[in-house]
Amino acid sequence: MIDLKILREQPDMVKLACRNKNVVVDVDRILSLDAERRRLQGEIDAVNAARKEAAQAKDIPKGRALKDDAVRIEAELVRVETELNPLLLHIPNLPSADTPIGKDDSENVVLRTWGQPRAFDFKPKDHVELGEALGIIDNQKASEVAGARFAYLKGDLVLLQFALAQYAFSLLTSEATIKDIIDRAGLSVSTKPFLPIHPPLMIRPEVFQRMARMEPREERYHIPSDDAFLIGSAEHTLGPLHMDETLKEADLPRRYVAFTPAFRREAGSYGKDMRGIIRLHQFDKMEMESFSTPELGIAEQGLFVAIEEHLCQKLELPYRVVMTCTGDQGDPDARHLDIETWMPGQDKYRETHSADYMTDYQSRRLATKVKRADGSNQFVHMNDATVFAGRTIVAILENYQEADGSVRVPEVLVPYMGKDVIHARTS
Repeated sequence: MIDLKILREQPDMVKLACRNKNVVVDVDRILSLDAERRRLQGEIDAVNAARKEAAQAKDIPKGRALKDDAVRIEAELVRVETELNPLLLHIPNLPSADTPIGKDDSENVVLRTWGQPRAFDFKPKDHVELGEALGIIDNQKASEVAGARFAYLKGDLVLLQFALAQYAFSLLTSEATIKDIIDRAGLSVSTKPFLPIHPPLMIRPEVFQRMARMEPREERYHIPSDDAFLIGSAEHTLGPLHMDETLKEADLPRRYVAFTPAFRREAGSYGKDMRGIIRLHQFDKMEMESFSTPELGIAEQGLFVAIEEHLCQKLELPYRVVMTCTGDQGDPDARHLDIETWMPGQDKYRETHSADYMTDYQSRRLATKVKRADGSNQFVHMNDATVFAGRTIVAILENYQEADGSVRVPEVLVPYMGKDVIHARTS
């Protein structure tokens, strides 16, 4: 939720942000209801003060009349707030000043590129062909068991995924490694490492709303018997970790990392990436989340992107960093960057990582604050970002394939895999 002071003082800026984010919101109606709410609240305060005076004067008839007035005004206030509050929640976050204006992902801006796509002396296969030939991906049996857009990962692909997870955890929990990444990126942020978390995979609807991540609802899996949603990413339950809390400034930043299943209905992607493991209903994903002071929020995002780039470079995967435009941002995002990794089997870059900076948009809804050294309270600033997901595994398979159909294991993962080549399964 945006700061109401900004809405009241700069409504035209809010209207422009809504248009640029392709969000339809009646800002004028919101302002009218907000003014009415403030008027009614003022009347209630005045009536309550008069009731107190009547009680002190033992003027019972006047007290009864004032009580009736209070009931009437409070009913009006409830009516106004019932209409106003959902509208307020629908206003998107304001995009950062450096976010490009654009209608969709076709107008995103490439900031930098790292690495050169490998020159193959054979026609590279996509991950689906490789996975089926190696016996490590089985979509067919999974569709018989669970339906479309599910997959069995088998054998060495499972070991590869967990090797990647172990490697990523070793990076993120090492203060020396975090310091090295910070120094090489030229950042001025804390070297505090990440605390591993194993969060819930389900979230209550009211908390999902406070996270501003329930929409688009058609993408979510809802369990009616428990009135709960399955998470679409670990940040959905990492973000509320400090809901309704006030943190100490000395304890910030708070950084967390979680490796969890993620569940998405992919409702708007029928016909796209139906084969393989790119758009599954269930996949595994490692996610970072942080809570910082407002002045260090954007630097935290810089760290998150630097960590993503560090991981891609260590895996020797060519990539590019992309600043998403307003039309491709999520509603809670003020600044959103993607990393797109080269997929030789598809002959193009595909998104593998994202990094979202929400400013205080989520923390206002979650009531997560920081007590500053001067005694004042402020809403914290929040970031989340991908460490790796299934698409990283796709990139490894396609970039490390050999002419005989085998796949080399990235050098940094060999100690965790216990082998340097993935060969076809013999059984």
